[in-house]
Amino acid sequence: MGGEVAVELKLLAAAVVVGLVQLLWAAGAARAQQDMKWAAGPRDTPMPITGAAARLERAFWNFAETFPFFAAAVLACAVAGKLGTPLTIWGAGLYVIGRTLYAPLYASGIPLVRTLVWFVAMIGLVMVLAALFR
Repeated sequence: MGGEVAVELKLLAAAVVVGLVQLLWAAGAARAQQDMKWAAGPRDTPMPITGAAARLERAFWNFAETFPFFAAAVLACAVAGKLGTPLTIWGAGLYVIGRTLYAPLYASGIPLVRTLVWFVAMIGLVMVLAALFR
């Protein structure tokens, strides 16, 4: 009634967890700078955040920009029967590892390494996508 779940689908689930952790981390850091009355209200007046909290928010939105492409690529490979190849396994792994490392590096304010890790994640995404055309 069902076999083993593909590694790439497990990595897709891991990426969802990474995104949720980043969302909660960014929200928690923001709330440390914003009072709860403002957070529980309509938020009509923006209350800016700074420092690591702002960097965590930007890192989360960066994740949110790339994740739909990654999910679509993995799911397209699943539908096309292209999972289980070195391109999809390594690509999905690189994406998840890169996205996992990106937020703490960004929050710490480490510029060059953060950019290199972002490229690793993007290379992983492109690898998964490339598997569709092989």
